[in-house]
Amino acid sequence: MRHEGVLFFFFFALSKDGELGGTSLLKGGGRGGFGALDQHGERLCPPPKFFFGSKSHSSGAPEMATAMTVSSKLRGLLMQQLRGTSQLYFNISLRSLSSSAQEASKRAPEEVSDHNYESIQVTSAQKHVLHVQLNRPEKRNAMNRAFWRELVECFQKISKDSDCRAVVVSGAGKMFTSGIDLMDMASELMQPSGDDAARIAWYLRDLISKYQKTFTVIEKCPKPVIAAIHGGCIGGGVDLVSACDIRYCTQDAFFQIKEVDMGLAADVGTLQRLPKVIGNQSLVNELTFSARKMMADEALDSGLVSRVFQDKDAMLNAAFALAADISSKSPVAVQGSKINLIYSRDHSVDESLAYMATWNMSMLQTQDIIKSVQAAMEKRDTKSITFSKL
Repeated sequence: MRHEGVLFFFFFALSKDGELGGTSLLKGGGRGGFGALDQHGERLCPPPKFFFGSKSHSSGAPEMATAMTVSSKLRGLLMQQLRGTSQLYFNISLRSLSSSAQEASKRAPEEVSDHNYESIQVTSAQKHVLHVQLNRPEKRNAMNRAFWRELVECFQKISKDSDCRAVVVSGAGKMFTSGIDLMDMASELMQPSGDDAARIAWYLRDLISKYQKTFTVIEKCPKPVIAAIHGGCIGGGVDLVSACDIRYCTQDAFFQIKEVDMGLAADVGTLQRLPKVIGNQSLVNELTFSARKMMADEALDSGLVSRVFQDKDAMLNAAFALAADISSKSPVAVQGSKINLIYSRDHSVDESLAYMATWNMSMLQTQDIIKSVQAAMEKRDTKSITFSKL
């Protein structure tokens, strides 16, 4: 009798109620499965059946019977462990801070020694979470020449920082940002250098490409970036938050693609990213052509932001709580998810699936999966897992 090899992979998932369910995939032609468990520990689908080998001869019946007996015992042991997890609840809520997150939010922020800038401030909000704050409150966080250079340097360092697993971006003072600091940047924009039209154009193209990189570096950073927006988010601010992964805002927030009022088209990301963020080309066109304000409720309805808060403190608390939650997950899983989400946005489904398969053929070998499954089987909170740096 010839038996093809059998290999089990157990992937566990949470149901909508936070219960642990799972599936089992057998390589070699066999099939089996564990159904999700309900809150009372009952299976939501029939008990699984295991078949060892996909090809055999009739003379191998005794061996098949032995294999089925072993399979039955294995199934019983695993189901017993899984049923034991049916009372496991992951009490993670984005609407309220956990006690640990509350304690972390009350601590005084600690400046990060290798992040020293003129226009932004970088602090360690809590373990594995950095807070990047636009820090020109006296200028309504207008984006001066230093800002365009420093934000690139900042996120390039964050991308390589193995201790950082999530980032919150906010603005100091009364608003998120008023956009480009025209007074500071007038000489670069209005008096470009060059002997003729071709050379001036070449200079401007290089300058615009450099400014575009300031926000592209946020998108390319593998760590999830949460934008926490209060007050005005004007001009370049919309470019910035469009490059972030998650957006929260306050009730007094508004968004304004202001460039047409200045006689130019937005050129550092809004026109390219915003249509894909909110999925409504008509609305994007309206906002772009008219430069009207989009208030917080409309931003929520359109999908630009995922949550709206009463004030800045409540918003920041929620943003840090979310960042803490994200940072407790496997960095291999989280950062791999971000990279593949962005790739999928810009490629076809078939191309994205092929890229995902290539990505996970190596990433599935991580110890993070084993640690996560073991914690779930032992009814331990995922926050108790210590994942290696990435």
